[in-house]
Parts: sequence; structure tokens; C-alpha cells
Amino acid sequence: MSTPFQQRSIWSGFQRGLSGKCPHCGEGQLFSSYLKIAPRCASCAHDTGVYRADDGPAYFTILIVGHIVIAPLLFLEFVRTWPVGWVLAVVIPTIVALTLTLLPRVKGAFVGVQWAVGDRPRSS
Repeated sequence: MSTPFQQRSIWSGFQRGLSGKCPHCGEGQLFSSYLKIAPRCASCAHDTGVYRADDGPAYFTILIVGHIVIAPLLFLEFVRTWPVGWVLAVVIPTIVALTLTLLPRVKGAFVGVQWAVGDRPRSS
């Protein structure tokens, strides 16, 4: 097990979260299921359950998918020449697959950046 880092880097937190690893040590798993953050890192016992992502990852995922898939569709010829059913049969599964693939990675990166900047939930 590695020692905890004294200085938190946004880039290292981003990379570790993007790969689904604990932002603190980079070894333990960040998620206990598809999108559920594990309460504690199994490797370093860092309290990962305190980071709240809320709607941020969904927003950024929509933004990324929109730029990768939707924007290029405006310029592709097959969108105008193919029957609508064929276009939908190609585009919708692509959008769904890309969204479901990106969402946990974006959420991990979001949590990693929160860890790096020291963002903790405020008590009421």
C-alpha cells in the first residue's frame, strides 16, 4: 500500500477517478456497483462516501456525447439519405452505449477532482 500524498493534484485525482480507482491512493476501487461510490476504500480506508457528485457527471456526459455523436451527425450524408428508421437504428444504440460507458468514468473523474480540491459536504 502506498503512503498518502501530502499534496493533492487535480490531474492525479482526475486520472484515478477516471479509471475507477480511489482518488487518495489510486489502488482501491472507487465504486461498489455501477454508479454507487464505495463508502470506504478497501486499500487505504479513505472515506470516499463523503463525495457527492449529484447531477454534475450526468451533465458532463451529455455534453461529451453531444459533441462526439450528435454534432458530427449534422454533417454526415447518411443522415439525410438513409431512411429514418435505419438512422435511428444506428444512432440510438450508439448514443446509449457511449452514455452508459462514459457515465461511471465521468463520475469517477468528478469525485477525483472533488478530492483534489478538498470539497467536502457542508453540514446543515
